Amino acid sequence: MGQDQTKQQIEKGLQLYQSNQTEKALQVWMKVLEKSSDLVGRFRVLGCLVTAHSEMGRYKEMLKFAVVQIDTARELEDADFLLESYLNLARSNEKLCEFHKTISYCKTCLGLPGTRAASQLGGQVSLSMGNAFLGLSLFQKALESFEKALRYAHNNDDTMLECRVCCSLGSFYAQVKDYEKALFFPCKAAELVNDYGKGWSLKYRAMSQYHMAVAYRLLGHLGSAMECCEESMKIALQHGDRPLQALCLLCFADIHRSRGDLETAFPRYDSAMSIMTEIGNRLGQVQVLLGVAKCWVARKALDKALDAIERAQDLAEEVGNKLSQLKLHCLSEGICRSKGLQRELRAHVVRFHECVEETELYCGLCGESIGEKNRRLQALPCSHIFHLRCLQNNGTRSCPNCRRSSLKPGFV
Repeated sequence: MGQDQTKQQIEKGLQLYQSNQTEKALQVWMKVLEKSSDLVGRFRVLGCLVTAHSEMGRYKEMLKFAVVQIDTARELEDADFLLESYLNLARSNEKLCEFHKTISYCKTCLGLPGTRAASQLGGQVSLSMGNAFLGLSLFQKALESFEKALRYAHNNDDTMLECRVCCSLGSFYAQVKDYEKALFFPCKAAELVNDYGKGWSLKYRAMSQYHMAVAYRLLGHLGSAMECCEESMKIALQHGDRPLQALCLLCFADIHRSRGDLETAFPRYDSAMSIMTEIGNRLGQVQVLLGVAKCWVARKALDKALDAIERAQDLAEEVGNKLSQLKLHCLSEGICRSKGLQRELRAHVVRFHECVEETELYCGLCGESIGEKNRRLQALPCSHIFHLRCLQNNGTRSCPNCRRSSLKPGFV
């Protein structure tokens, strides 16, 4: 297959993919891969296969094609192609919750010599790195990376990247419990979709609606949460987006649990768990099990709750998500107190405080926890986070956390 024919077949596959004929598109692209001798064409078709498998939730296949793409980039001896392929490798590991590997591949991208693609892809590298840091509950580093990605987006007028970063920032603030910002950023993403997204994939609308649903639920606006989640699920079903379907099912379950409708919540959690397991989203499985455990606690079925917590703890430790571990120890603490299990209670209290220290989830001004309840937060330029009221009350201009870390041991 020659160069022109390869281009035609790639374009044919893209047209099929955009019209939701995904399996036919995959067949066309696989045929190109088998028959084409054009290395550039093979590299491009591998990129299409990586993207398609990502959106379908076939993350192991995504990783396989990303590895082949790296080999092709090395054959081409082209720095632009190498940067793109390492980014795909980072994204594949991010989807599989291999967050340390993601960070390592992102650092490789950033360490490559300056290329034409660097200005376009640098923001995407920072976004992937931010998502990985968030997966590890390293909040300052996550925020630093997201802000860097946002600067890339603004400097390059890349509104699609800005939309994706806003969704990640929504997730960030939902986790640290500044629910006002958790809603603001996905609303901003939805505005970008309305203003600039006429030619974009519908996944951007679906993504912003899902993150709005999460924020609305946390704020207690359950009707608005259900409306946004239904809109997101509708698009996810139309496009066969299994990862988003799983997230929507989890959100539906959480909404029903918030309403006290546990009978409806349980089957939604089961459906979400089934897809999360199928696609390999271990962090998603932790979130499902946490919701299930809360349902069992509400029903006073404490042994079943502890069983769900134990399974979730194993997965949370596997992926290295400290915030989930913190939440699970907190839930276990309450159960052990109810059951009078003093030794286990002490162990969970110790681990809870260790997780707080490891995530640095406390205000450097008042010393109180961040993320314990809904409070307005403010990040300083160094990306350290404080309670907004503490910064206002203290009139602080320089970061107390950075100031302390820069002192010599003898002065601490």
